[in-house]
Amino acid sequence: MVNDIDDDFPEELNSNDESLENTDTNIESSTLANKKAQEQAQKNLLARKRIDELMEKKRLKDLLDDSEDW
Repeated sequence: MVNDIDDDFPEELNSNDESLENTDTNIESSTLANKKAQEQAQKNLLARKRIDELMEKKRLKDLLDDSEDW
């Protein structure tokens, strides 16, 4: 019995090492995904701001357009 436990011990260490490597990889890919998500969110905010500016410009142009008054 003692030999069985001793035989399993190095395998447990190896599996723990693999788990740590997988965890590190998951953290890195998660961090990269978060960074890309933040970049996309920033682009979306800029695009939304630009759309709002153009819509406001169009609204003001329509208000100032007096061609129907003549």
